[in-house]
Amino acid sequence: MTIRIGNGYDIHQLCTGRKLILGGIEIPHELGLLGHSDADVLTHAIMDAMLGALSLGDIGHYFPPTDPKWAGADSLVLLSQVNQLIVSAGWKIGNIDSCVVAERPKLKPHIKTMRDRLSQTLDLQPDQIGIKATTNEKLGPVGREEGISAYAVALLFQV
Repeated sequence: MTIRIGNGYDIHQLCTGRKLILGGIEIPHELGLLGHSDADVLTHAIMDAMLGALSLGDIGHYFPPTDPKWAGADSLVLLSQVNQLIVSAGWKIGNIDSCVVAERPKLKPHIKTMRDRLSQTLDLQPDQIGIKATTNEKLGPVGREEGISAYAVALLFQV
């Protein structure tokens, strides 16, 4: 079996007047993430990990922030398109592991719903997607609550 691994990272600034979308779900919070699309850092990191595993570039190549077509886009729709790209190239996701870094809000109560939403979008079992949440211990821009970041790793295998 041929396998590939890719990693992804994303960070977005927190701001007022935007919804906080992580893993395809809206999480109650007084701040949201600033971005051209819905700014879902978790989903963006996962897409970059999937694309990186096959040396297909990054999400900016496929969904440039300069293109008005992607303004306010639902990142789960973009994730579905990236998954189609992977599948049509003859690959399938083995598993995804990820970590969201945020001081607030507490994400533990939302992890199962995020996993379920992402697994439905990718046609995976929920146990094929790992999501962890941590803080940055008050250090750096994430620690100062200026933004939220996410890391992801995707394992793909050739079908």
